[in-house]
Amino acid sequence: MKARPLSALLAGAVAVAALALLHAVPAVADSKPTNSAKLAEPLKKAQEDVTNKRYAEAITKLKDAESIAGKTPYDQHLINEMLTFSYIKTQNYTEAAKTMEAEIDDGFVPAADMNQKVKALAELNYQIKNYDKAIDFGNRAIKGGFADESMKTLVGQSYYLKGDWRGTLKYEEGIVDGEIKAGEKPTNESLRIIFSSCQKVNDDACQMRTMEKLVTYYPSPENWGNLLFTLRKDTSSNEADLLQTYRLMSEVDVLKDPTDYSEMAELALDNGSPGEAQSTLEKAIAKGVFTDQRVKDRSQRMLDGAKKRAAADQANLPKLEGEANSAATGDKNVAIGAAYLGYGQYEKAVDQLSKGLSKGGLKNEVQARLLLGIAQLKAGHKDDAVKTFHDVKGDPALERLASLWVIHAKQA
Repeated sequence: MKARPLSALLAGAVAVAALALLHAVPAVADSKPTNSAKLAEPLKKAQEDVTNKRYAEAITKLKDAESIAGKTPYDQHLINEMLTFSYIKTQNYTEAAKTMEAEIDDGFVPAADMNQKVKALAELNYQIKNYDKAIDFGNRAIKGGFADESMKTLVGQSYYLKGDWRGTLKYEEGIVDGEIKAGEKPTNESLRIIFSSCQKVNDDACQMRTMEKLVTYYPSPENWGNLLFTLRKDTSSNEADLLQTYRLMSEVDVLKDPTDYSEMAELALDNGSPGEAQSTLEKAIAKGVFTDQRVKDRSQRMLDGAKKRAAADQANLPKLEGEANSAATGDKNVAIGAAYLGYGQYEKAVDQLSKGLSKGGLKNEVQARLLLGIAQLKAGHKDDAVKTFHDVKGDPALERLASLWVIHAKQA
């Protein structure tokens, strides 16, 4: 978690204190309420020091003025205003926070200045790492309706930096959920804080949920990669589900490791999709993924084998398609549809997968429906694809993949 820049952090606080000083200047002589006669000369001298940027001297005089017997509450208010300004100018933020807090509690701060002072106090306390008070004043600004995005971020960072991960999650997820409900885009920073807090409390479901929001609103290769590499681990024990994960990884172009391409090609071959194996290996070679000579040679042999199988398979497809269409159940149609999908013949894939699903009697209807959604999307039928993805039910891993395909479809 990066610290907020000092200049940005205290700009508001200095401005508030400057306004306070302007209020203090006439107060010595003219304003109502006015300072007491006893404090007129000491405050005037301190004020001259502030005006001439002699802040250390001003602080000394103001501290002496505090000890004068008989001073009024308003005298103390004026002292605190000038002390706050001088402390900020001398970068004594701890004391500035104390005197400014005393100001807002004394009943003399004009209503027009109160909101800005509350925000300044949140920022000052954040700077001195008094995160509890930063949270208190930040939430006061939020509840009062005068907090900007930077103030909301400050509160979330304060929860995080004090080590209250649960508090961070409750706060930040509340902010994000509210923004999403209002049709607004949550900030990348809020989502990052949530994700890090999920990690701190070892909540895998929370991490996955947040990564899905990240790819929804910030669909960078990095975010897609983080999500899908995590999902790949979750599906590694089921070859069919793992191949489906690789399909989405390839679609959003986050396959990087040579072993990922090789494994995807092997899985495609094992699942009767030599065309998909061929295109996967050709993509890897075109990208220069295979650098080790032994890996290059092995990949080339695998590619040569995939090409031979694909050629034989394609020559036999018309006959197999006829047999599939005559079959009572839909598994053969699904197999033909998957083959067409691997060869990039998406309309034919949609036709065969739809026939297979309509016939029923499938060994794995969930896999078939997900393949149909992919084929529809690749064929340019986005609305149909989204509907099909929503209908994928019965396998938690594939349901999750389908929901991610929906996110990708809406971004395509």
